[in-house]
Amino acid sequence: MQALVVLAHPLGDSLCAHLAREAIDALRARGARVDVLDLYAEDFQPALTAAERRLHYATPEPGPEIVALQQRLANADTLVLVFPTWWFSMPAILKGWFDRVWAPKFAFEHGTPIRPLLTGLKSCLVVTTLGSPWWIDRIVMRQPVKRVLKLGLVFACAPQARFDMLSFPAAETADKRQVERFVGRMRKAIGQL
Repeated sequence: MQALVVLAHPLGDSLCAHLAREAIDALRARGARVDVLDLYAEDFQPALTAAERRLHYATPEPGPEIVALQQRLANADTLVLVFPTWWFSMPAILKGWFDRVWAPKFAFEHGTPIRPLLTGLKSCLVVTTLGSPWWIDRIVMRQPVKRVLKLGLVFACAPQARFDMLSFPAAETADKRQVERFVGRMRKAIGQL
């Protein structure tokens, strides 16, 4: 197993950073080779450039930094995303990673429907924290992040990939026992990848 763990949180001592470290440990315990992409630590620039957008429907010519990130994704058969859900969405830096790295001719071919190109990706595990209680995300908002990631990105670009998502609601007020219980759920999910 070759895993790419993408962390999208600006604080190295955050709960998300802790969860990413636990995920990395669990993956390595399974014998996986793990590539860690900490978007903030690597100073990823999320804004799609004018040149990138202008070539979106032509032949994209990503810069060397994007090509390197695309290669890291292409090398992975397992993708683990760890991030907080802010305002019922992913952080801007993660959205920018999708905008710039999951580009046409790499992640998909244009068409109706689009043709998926991430054929090497076999599984995707999303780990996210939320400040709100579970029922706000599930009942009121109808899990917008899960819908976007599962249907709009993974299913569109890698339909063969198994998708699983673990949400940690009310994470800002969680105690140590609740965090440990969530880590246990995450380790179990990683064991099933």
